[in-house]
Amino acid sequence: MAAMDTITLTGGASRAVAPHFGEHLREWRQRRRMSQLDLAQEADISTRHLSFVETGRSAPSREMVLRLAERLDVPLRERNALLVAAGFAPMYRERPLDDPALAAARRAVDLILKSHEPYPALAVDRHWNLVAANAMIPHLMEGADASLLAPPVNVLRLSLHPKGLAPRIVNIVQWRTHIFERLRQQVHATGDGTLAALLAELRSYPVPEGASEAKLEGELVGVAMPFQFRGASGVLSFISTTTVFGTPVDVTLQELALETFFPADDFTLQALRALAAQGPR
Repeated sequence: MAAMDTITLTGGASRAVAPHFGEHLREWRQRRRMSQLDLAQEADISTRHLSFVETGRSAPSREMVLRLAERLDVPLRERNALLVAAGFAPMYRERPLDDPALAAARRAVDLILKSHEPYPALAVDRHWNLVAANAMIPHLMEGADASLLAPPVNVLRLSLHPKGLAPRIVNIVQWRTHIFERLRQQVHATGDGTLAALLAELRSYPVPEGASEAKLEGELVGVAMPFQFRGASGVLSFISTTTVFGTPVDVTLQELALETFFPADDFTLQALRALAAQGPR
């Protein structure tokens, strides 16, 4: 465990502060490409005080830690880490989605997934592990190697692995580029080492032989992505979108994402209805 420094505050009180809190703060500031002046102005403090906090000469209050984290748009998980580094208890709880306290959120997720049928929809955690899915997702996973379907199922690994769904994705080159960019942005936003390792792993996968470099029209970066999948009945065309909780106060909810797929043509619509009529896999 890292050693703790004791900083004397006004009035003689003292508080133990992790020596690397300032380094963590500086790392987040630099990740957001903000100067000390920029952050000081955003947080309504002096540049001198911010400099002292970063170098460990001043101990921030709990309110100051939260204010700086908010201005830097630090994810809730990392805000907890900053609070602990500054000598405070974490503020944001992290509970499994089946925790009774998150029952309302779980019902909302299940309702969205179920209501989206006969179109595919799923929910993933911060590392893209499958949390929940509607009855249409198993239809799309058929044919994947059993090792990729063993819990926890990582949907990006399943999507791009040569023994997974990659050979059946018509626009695999475009889809890979889309996945890589999303992961790159997540790594930049969170500094998550597990996501960085996942990105490196996915980049190492070979592109399926004969894959087309053609790009489908309709891509809206950060909003929607065209996706073509070769199913038993023919090529299914989708537009995929991502939904997140808007104002979460729980780490689990902030990191939860719902991936929903909509039919992009009538053939896909009819094929999905036919699959739904077959019942769950």
